[in-house]
Amino acid sequence: MSADTKIAELLTELHQLIKQTQEERSRSEHNLLNIQKTHERMQTENKTSPYYRTKLRGLYTTAKADAEAECSILRHDLDKIAEIKSLLEERRIAAKMAGVYSDSDPPRKTMRRGVLMTLLQQSAMTLPLWIGKPGESPPPLCGAVPASGDYVAKQGDKVAARVKAVDGDEQWILAEVVSYSHSANKYEVDDIDEEGKERHTLSRRRIIPLPQWKANPETDPEALFSKDQLVLALYPQTTCFYRALIHTPPHRVSGSARPARVRSLAPGRPAEVFTPLASTRWPVSGADGAVQNRRYRPLL
Repeated sequence: MSADTKIAELLTELHQLIKQTQEERSRSEHNLLNIQKTHERMQTENKTSPYYRTKLRGLYTTAKADAEAECSILRHDLDKIAEIKSLLEERRIAAKMAGVYSDSDPPRKTMRRGVLMTLLQQSAMTLPLWIGKPGESPPPLCGAVPASGDYVAKQGDKVAARVKAVDGDEQWILAEVVSYSHSANKYEVDDIDEEGKERHTLSRRRIIPLPQWKANPETDPEALFSKDQLVLALYPQTTCFYRALIHTPPHRVSGSARPARVRSLAPGRPAEVFTPLASTRWPVSGADGAVQNRRYRPLL
């Protein structure tokens, strides 16, 4: 079965699950309305009789079961979406590998920088939110939770990579994993900026896997970067990470999510506060923070 056919089947299944979700929600809303009306009758009569106690107990039991059923369907929805995204990513990687030309072939077209920045912004906005079960801790690579010591990034994963430029300066760039050699303990990564068209072979200590889930400020605050914590932040309109401090952790205001904002410590912009497209922990050892801005090319 081709990837396109499988994706089409999964989208059909997802559509059915969404319809089930709405049906379950409509059913539970009817029961919640009954609970509200029962409380109103109790207030009007100004008494709590055994009849009302028994009725409310049954209504709340049903409401709890309805909520659990809706939650189960929503988790199936999320699993299906994750499966579709995984297949789309596999298809993208396969197309990229198939489009690699030899030196004798004509050069491939370079993605316009504006298009690249738009894709990076979309990727940041659609990073999935971690939704764990009650009592379940956020996994590694959720928000500020680092990867485990033996973690190996997969092909296609986005990482922060510390590379050396032609002039000898070192910098952290956004890169994509091509492969990992267990025998050499080294990664091959591609510079995400196609204008650079560079492939780097780097040791594990020069690679930092980026978060794969957002952390919910309301349910998993321990998985958030704290105020004034030192991080690597992807500067807007660039593919470079800069040294920065968390200025405002992620939070919710009136039901809407507000992403983290950081204060840049990059040379020449010490007081600038911005919302990064990606951020990760500043490495404990190695880099001294002297990140250059050679690749800083703002879009006008």
